[in-house]
Amino acid sequence: MTQPADRDSVRAQTVRDLFGVRRALIGMIHVGALPGTPSARHDLDALVGTAIEEARIYQTAGFDALMVENMHDRPYLNRTVGPEITAALTAIGREVRREVSLPLGVQVLAGANREALAVALACGASFVRCEGFVFAHVADEGLMNADAGELLRYRKAIGADSIRVFADIKKKHSAHAITSDVDIVTTALAAQFSLADGVIVTGVATGEPTDRDQVLGVREAVTIPVFVGSGLTPDTLKDYAGADGFIIGSSAKRDGSWWNPVDPVRAAAFAAAHAKLEPA
Repeated sequence: MTQPADRDSVRAQTVRDLFGVRRALIGMIHVGALPGTPSARHDLDALVGTAIEEARIYQTAGFDALMVENMHDRPYLNRTVGPEITAALTAIGREVRREVSLPLGVQVLAGANREALAVALACGASFVRCEGFVFAHVADEGLMNADAGELLRYRKAIGADSIRVFADIKKKHSAHAITSDVDIVTTALAAQFSLADGVIVTGVATGEPTDRDQVLGVREAVTIPVFVGSGLTPDTLKDYAGADGFIIGSSAKRDGSWWNPVDPVRAAAFAAAHAKLEPA
């Protein structure tokens, strides 16, 4: 049986290897609506320019990593996107990587995890955030079945083993009635058994607080890193100091709304709060 000290050591090394720090502060770049989606209004050069600007704000503030996501492509497709989305997000990711040296992650909504891996490999990203890795659930887009087996075989097939897979568990914007007899700790253990490189615990919706007790419970059970995926503020960051990383989106945006640009003052406040956390 793995002892708590051993678990902490394994987690700490995984996070340091990827992010260069003990606890990672990850800034979300919600790229503008991509070609062919209902809200698309800007050409690719404009989308690239905005993404780079936001990446630089996070870097200047003191964040440890970035993540690009097609948040503005709503309503999302279930488990797939067209090649135009994969191509556009790859182009944006490559330019962000060219301009900002921080590790980069990729998420493609909704649950388009294969495409996220493809984008990550092509643009030089280091990790992906994956929905529906283990256990089925009903999302906004409909029934979403688990894809761990298919996804990791795809990762092997395209030579992307170096790209870490961080799995959302009991993901937000979803109903989990069909797995109501499976608690979040059991879900996390299943993700670990299925070779996820880390797990992400979130609130019930974008910007909603994450249950602190769930984070602690998951962290006590698994040996892989545990990230907090929603609802953080500079004031509450200390309440989740046991986590291995923090994904910051809505609260770093102007007026705290995900659809607004990144606010340099808000981003700096997160970095300051993060710097005050006791080393672990």
